[in-house]
Amino acid sequence: MVMKMNSKNHGEKGAVLKSKLEARGGHLTQQRAAVFDYLGQVDHHPSAEEVYLAVKQKLPKISLATVYKNLEALVNCGAISKLTYGDAAARYDIRTDHHYHTRCMGCGKIWDLEARASSDWLKQIKPQPGFNVEDYRLELLGYCRDCKR
Repeated sequence: MVMKMNSKNHGEKGAVLKSKLEARGGHLTQQRAAVFDYLGQVDHHPSAEEVYLAVKQKLPKISLATVYKNLEALVNCGAISKLTYGDAAARYDIRTDHHYHTRCMGCGKIWDLEARASSDWLKQIKPQPGFNVEDYRLELLGYCRDCKR
């Protein structure tokens, strides 16, 4: 699901974002808005470097460090999610609900996977005795159209 920002929901999303930031002692700046807007326009979950390159087209004076700081501020206030996978670069997702992903093992890009949540298949997974499951995530690994082997 791509959450494109149109003129109607842009104002609503901006107000919600401002409220989330202020609740954590932050402010809605031009840079934060640009980072958030970009995440709302893409159909994959970009790295900080990808966000930087895109936002720099609108805000030429923005630095990579500023993009990192703003991404972390957005994560900390709950406006976006940060996806980390071992040694790979973190990727950022505008969706903060529980959902699943596909990840390309070639380029590292991550997309949302539309799957219906069902506990039936979860009942078949048995962790070791004494292991307390707090959460789970489903991720399909493979190669995207551009990296296809």
